[in-house]
Amino acid sequence: MTKHHLRILIPLAAIILLLMSAMQDQITTIYMIGDSTMADKNIDGGKQERGWGMVLASYFDDDIIIENHAVNGRSSKSFIDEGRWDSVLCRLQPGDYVFIQFGHNDEKPQPERHTDPGTTFDANLRRFVSEARSKGAIPVLFNAVARRNFIRQTPQNDDDEKLRLTTATTTTTPITSEGDTLYDTHGLYLLSPRNVAQEMGVVFIDANQITHNLEQQLGREGSKSLHMWYLPGQQPSLPDGRQDNTHYNVHGANTVARLLATAIGQQIPELNNNLCLSYDLSVSAEGRGDYLTLADAIAATPDSLPTTIQVIDGQWQRPIIPSSKNIQITLRRTAKWE
Repeated sequence: MTKHHLRILIPLAAIILLLMSAMQDQITTIYMIGDSTMADKNIDGGKQERGWGMVLASYFDDDIIIENHAVNGRSSKSFIDEGRWDSVLCRLQPGDYVFIQFGHNDEKPQPERHTDPGTTFDANLRRFVSEARSKGAIPVLFNAVARRNFIRQTPQNDDDEKLRLTTATTTTTPITSEGDTLYDTHGLYLLSPRNVAQEMGVVFIDANQITHNLEQQLGREGSKSLHMWYLPGQQPSLPDGRQDNTHYNVHGANTVARLLATAIGQQIPELNNNLCLSYDLSVSAEGRGDYLTLADAIAATPDSLPTTIQVIDGQWQRPIIPSSKNIQITLRRTAKWE
């Protein structure tokens, strides 16, 4: 290789490195901290439960990476006490986002979880905000999503995780008499994220109002379709059924994630450019979409109707699409053809 060639190659190499660095700078990570309504779930054996954070990546493009650190049963207190916040904090880089949603378990009486709105709950939210900012990250506060509660006298339940295991009835008749109005169960815990956001100049997403409107619009019976609400024999992974008014199934998590992604885009213009809402269906081998397999997604599409499918992750054989289907398939960054 001549000196002339070296003089050409060295600047080219520098340009390539700069371009690669610029591409990396375009990638934004969203860290999520919260409870079971946001958390990733085990999908073994066809389990249907999903947190809305588990499927959120379907509604953002490949320039956004979602790291979901939400965990079942955690309150703002226990998330800190167990060292989970510290493990997130040490990973934060300038320009990252931290989505913060607690409340469901802060309400519980157990001392290892309980906080009080206006004092200890607010103090924990302030800590998340100030420490995220110290790393150059951008905190975003959410209040708790609504429970499906059409009973004026709210059922006493001190542990949502135990509620998940209750057995469904064999008919569509509710165990207790439900009306047509959705009633709040969170009380003042809904105000703390809003108040801290206003106090500290943080974006606030009113997840409770958004999901309340959704549940109320669907009504007493229709809202069951969002939740882990199955009669015995209706869902193979739950042969005894379940009545769970708190946790989402696949459909519910995707519906809520789409609504919250839209709200995020409205409140944060920088993320609005990364919204990915044009696809009809999403496929993820990890349970982060509408379907686990391409075959199921293709089978679910109506004949002749133009349908777009995005594949979030996994390795796939190219499918044979029936001539009656009008389907366009797009692979995301972490998906590939075999």
